[in-house]
Amino acid sequence: MVITSFIRKILRFKELKIVNFEFRTQKKDLFLLVKPYKNGCLCPICGRRGKKVNKLKHLRRWDDITVAGWKVSLLYAPQEISCPSHGRQQEQIPWAAHKSQCTYRHEFLLVTYAKMMTQKSASQLMRLASSTYSDRLHHIIERERKGHKIRGLKTIGIDEVSYRKGKKYATIVYDLDRSVVLWVGKGKGRTTIDRFFGENLSQYQKDQIEWASCDMSQSYIGAIKEHCKNAKLVLDHFHIVKAANEAVDEVRKDAWRLADPKTRRSMKGLRWLLYRHSGSRSKSDTRALNLLKKANNRIYRAWILKDELEHFWKYSYKASAQKFLNSWITSTLRSRIPSMKKFALMMRKHQSNIITFIDRSLSNAVGEGLNRIIKIVKNRASGFRNLQSFTNLIFLTVGDVDIPAKIPLKFQTL
Repeated sequence: MVITSFIRKILRFKELKIVNFEFRTQKKDLFLLVKPYKNGCLCPICGRRGKKVNKLKHLRRWDDITVAGWKVSLLYAPQEISCPSHGRQQEQIPWAAHKSQCTYRHEFLLVTYAKMMTQKSASQLMRLASSTYSDRLHHIIERERKGHKIRGLKTIGIDEVSYRKGKKYATIVYDLDRSVVLWVGKGKGRTTIDRFFGENLSQYQKDQIEWASCDMSQSYIGAIKEHCKNAKLVLDHFHIVKAANEAVDEVRKDAWRLADPKTRRSMKGLRWLLYRHSGSRSKSDTRALNLLKKANNRIYRAWILKDELEHFWKYSYKASAQKFLNSWITSTLRSRIPSMKKFALMMRKHQSNIITFIDRSLSNAVGEGLNRIIKIVKNRASGFRNLQSFTNLIFLTVGDVDIPAKIPLKFQTL
């Protein structure tokens, strides 16, 4: 077996002939002079066969994968063709995208590593400068998502995340059925979410949305009701439970401010007991909370009201759930506890969109799970200078397009 055939088999090239090779031991580089089989002089833009004009004299270089510490590069002098539609063009290169400086499988490894580790670690593995790695990564993501349209959207979720210090927020739109991110926009107001509905969805697509979930933000609620007239809005019950916990904690804080040092010592650790769900509390925790009936009746009453609200999420019949919720709101308003009364008024205001939870136990739990992954992406990069870079990494990790799967590996395999 000649050495060129051996290299071709080791590197697992398909439909690609190695004409010559050169080892450069100082930097551990392997240069391969290659030639495609029956490339056909196709136009890189439209794919039509063109007439050969001339062969370029200079060799173009494409970075390939790194093997056993050796950086492999492909060299080839492309044909220049005349396309009936696009004029003079370099022929389509089967192992790389148009105007790309690296092969498809180099791109595949590049985006795969970016999902698994920091860009600095990935660039070291691929023997690239960090800036080169970053530029190629964002170019690939933007290229593969170019022209992408949202399809088959039935259940939508909306939330916001912080992407930078100084209260810099981005609005995230999810497809809750497929557990993917559809869109990322700068800001968190009504203007931002209106831009999503106006620029990304047709009227037909808006009418096809059946369910929507968000927090109690009037911006999101108003946008969903205006744009998705056929959708049933379910307010996220995790945000409601969070608001209930905060209302109870306000009662605890008020008591803490008025307490003497001895009483404060006895209240230490009470916050986490009050936050705990009844299903995850131990008997000793419950006994400790029951002691509040004599020690501080206001905290005890607020805790009882919060615990009673947990029963609402277990109802199966809408009429029964409605009756329970009305009764709970009335009891809470009579409690004479300001923070709990404020929470009860909020529940009454959004009652119609809370009760829809009985029709379908929809929540932003999927969105919160995706937010956790998004935070990992942000922490892995130690933050982002601009939202576009952050958006690209979000789409790569949890987006609605599988970027690695879209990179063709027809002529080369891994």
